[in-house]
Amino acid sequence: MGKYAIGIDVGGTKTAYGVFNEDRYLIKSFQQPSSPELSAEDFFDNITTTINGLCEGQNISSNELYGVGIGMPSFINFEEGFIIKTVNLTNIKNFPAKNYLERKLGNVKVVLDNDSHTGALAEHRQGAGRGFHNMLYCPVSTGISSGMIIDGKLFHGSYGWSGESGHMIVTPGEGIECGCGNIGCLMSWCSGSMISKHVQNWIKDGQETIITSLVDTPEEITTIHIGEAFHQNDAMAIRAVEQMVKYLAVWTFNLYVTLNINCFVFGGGLLKMKISLLERVRKVFDDYNRNDMPVYFKTAELGDEMGVIGAAELLS
Repeated sequence: MGKYAIGIDVGGTKTAYGVFNEDRYLIKSFQQPSSPELSAEDFFDNITTTINGLCEGQNISSNELYGVGIGMPSFINFEEGFIIKTVNLTNIKNFPAKNYLERKLGNVKVVLDNDSHTGALAEHRQGAGRGFHNMLYCPVSTGISSGMIIDGKLFHGSYGWSGESGHMIVTPGEGIECGCGNIGCLMSWCSGSMISKHVQNWIKDGQETIITSLVDTPEEITTIHIGEAFHQNDAMAIRAVEQMVKYLAVWTFNLYVTLNINCFVFGGGLLKMKISLLERVRKVFDDYNRNDMPVYFKTAELGDEMGVIGAAELLS
C-alpha cells in the first residue's frame, strides 16, 4: 500500500492541494485558481495533471500514492462520488467524478465529499473539536452550512449531503432568492454574499449610508465595507450586522434543539469582519436557550490548511 496521500480543497476561486506522508504530516502545499468556465471533464483533467505534477515534484511513484481526497462546495452522492451540482462552479454537475478520476489516475483510491464535511473531519480530529463525541462545524462565509460529527463519525444522511442547513426555510416566500432556488432560506438573510445584496437593495430604496463612500459602485460592496461602516456607527451597517446576528442565532439554536449537539466550531470569512460576530451571536443564542447545560462556541483552529487536511482525512 502506498504511503502518501493528497488532499484537495476546491473552492469557487481557488483550489488548494496538500501532500501528506504516512504520518499524516503535510509536506507540500500548493494553490491554483479555480476556473468556473471549465467543463467538469476539463476541470478534473486539470486536477489530474496537477496531481501528477505534485507526485513528480515530490518523487512519489504511482504505487506510493494510496489515495486522493477531495472536498468540494457541491451536493455529492457520497457513496458513488457523483457530483449533483456545484453552486459556485456551475458547470460541474451531474458528473461521476470519483469514477472519472480513478480511471485517469490508475490504481489510486479517490474519495469526494462536501467541503463542510471535510472541515468537520479536520477540526474534529486535529482542531477545535478534539475530545468532543458530537460536534458541528459551521462555516459562515459566502455561504453557510454545517458538517455533523455524531457519535464520533461524520454523518452523511441518506444521499450524502447532510448539513445543508443554510438552506433551511425561515421566511417562506419572503426575502431574496438564494442560489438554491428558494426565497426565504436562512442563507439568503445572513451569508456574506447575501447581506451585501440586502445593503445594495436598501441603497436602491434611497436609504443613506457612508458605505457608498467606501466603493465606486454599490455592486462592489462586501462585508469588509459593511464592517468598516459599522465601526463608524453607520445606521445601515448596524442594521446589516443585527440582521446577520439575528438569523445566525436562530440557525445555531435550531440546530442545537434539533440535534442536541453542544459543540459548535465556527470558521469562514465572516469571522474576519472584526465586529465580534461570534460573541454577538452567542448572546442572542443564550437569550433563546432555556437550560443551563454547557454549550461551546469555538473558533476553528486549522486556518487555511483545514480544507486539505480534512480532504486527506476522508481516506482514513
